[in-house]
Amino acid sequence: MASKNINGNANGSARPLNVAVVGGGIIGVMTAIGLRRRGIHAIIYERAQTWHEVSAGMAFTGAAREWMQQIDPALVELLANISQKTDAASSNAYWNAYHPRTKEDAEDESKSLLFRIPVNNLDFWGCVRSQLLKGMADLLPEGAAVFGKQLLNYIDDEQSGNVVLHFADGTTAEADVLLGCDGIHSVTRAVLLGADHPASRAGFSHTVAYRTMVPIELGIKALGEKVAKSACNHLGPNADLLVYPVMSGTLLNMAVFAHEEAEFPDPDKMTVHVDRTEIQKLFDGWSPQVADIWKLYPEKVVKWGIFDLEANPPPTYAGGRACLVGDAAHASTPYLGVGACTGVEDALVVCTLLESVQQKALSGEALKEALRDALQTYSAARLDRGRWIHHHSRQMVDGVEILVDVGPDLAAQLVVAVAHLEGNVGVHVRGDAGLEEFFAGLVDRGEGAVARVGNGVAVAQRRPGEFGGERRAVLHHGCSGVSDRRELVNVEANVDSGSEKCWGSKSVVLEEWWSLL
Repeated sequence: MASKNINGNANGSARPLNVAVVGGGIIGVMTAIGLRRRGIHAIIYERAQTWHEVSAGMAFTGAAREWMQQIDPALVELLANISQKTDAASSNAYWNAYHPRTKEDAEDESKSLLFRIPVNNLDFWGCVRSQLLKGMADLLPEGAAVFGKQLLNYIDDEQSGNVVLHFADGTTAEADVLLGCDGIHSVTRAVLLGADHPASRAGFSHTVAYRTMVPIELGIKALGEKVAKSACNHLGPNADLLVYPVMSGTLLNMAVFAHEEAEFPDPDKMTVHVDRTEIQKLFDGWSPQVADIWKLYPEKVVKWGIFDLEANPPPTYAGGRACLVGDAAHASTPYLGVGACTGVEDALVVCTLLESVQQKALSGEALKEALRDALQTYSAARLDRGRWIHHHSRQMVDGVEILVDVGPDLAAQLVVAVAHLEGNVGVHVRGDAGLEEFFAGLVDRGEGAVARVGNGVAVAQRRPGEFGGERRAVLHHGCSGVSDRRELVNVEANVDSGSEKCWGSKSVVLEEWWSLL
């Protein structure tokens, strides 16, 4: 599985570019592999004393694997050997984890399954982060990584013609280009933007995570057979439990996400060790299977603060001959499930651009100018994409909430929850009266239409697009059949013309959701 040309110069003539990759995480190592395959001399500078990655799950989409194939086919071969694979026909399931009072009811789809979201062509392959990192490290030649190197500063030195890196141990290194793959709390970002720039520090999303992995047999015993096949998210007030199989289906990755009002105690480290009773208290009063999930965690667990760049996104990903890649550029909350996949996109773009510079066989001022231009091209290509990811991921965590304090009418409540999921509703609504008042307000303001379609309810709303223009969405519940779906067009048309509020049956069983954009 060795990578072709990973040690050599692809063009066989010009001096290979020297690239310093700061950070030996998943994206840093992947980027170095891609650069070396293109004949570029990439050295990783990692602050830890050896390869270090948490033993937690992560997943890559089919699209991300296509990009990995272009970076280096050995990456996809590695992932194929260690991953649990889904297919296009599978779906992510969302379960009511609060109301069911027995384990049997909690596992009964007719009583507790809220909705499914098809994965369509996402085609996730799930793996263990530490296993992937170790496998990628084995693809690198001897000397491609230097450990114990905590970046303090760097200087884009015009006199020497190099970027000079200064490390905490007093040593320095020089390179033609610096790629900051140093994660959420990126030193590279702070130097590039300036220590006083708002985007130099990531912000706490007021969400925390408790992660672990257990043998799949224990996961099935605790949560039912459903968890062995695809991702399941168990929802309730102010928290959720996400699980999915990894390592060829032998382990169940588990992550509890919870809202936390207080600021995180150690924002620089992002983690704190706590007793597992925190999880027990968090799920007190939930369905039995989730209420007992804390027992599968070790006595002491790592509590992760979830940080992102949504409040203060960087205005650029590049400056001079340095740029930001992966979380250093666009750290996001994990709710879209594509944070690492976005980093793979970054890696492919920067590898391709630097390869194009190397092929020109430039030197002196011409080389420096070409590198600066290449990194500005990278920033222009990636900036909107990175912002879109952390913005919409934050919308997910801010919006998805099961409104459990108003009674058993989950069907009506989920009209609002799914609207939040798609980023179409800006307020929380509790209770039937509040729901109707909200819908009436949409109509009164000329922003939306509500109508009965078949035996269900459809809501259409108009809102500004992310980057100009207009976006429309139709959300509907219980509207099955071709004729009903045709009628949805009329509901959307009423966004422009106005429509009287017409409320359909609230007692229909929650069967299917569609979001038509």
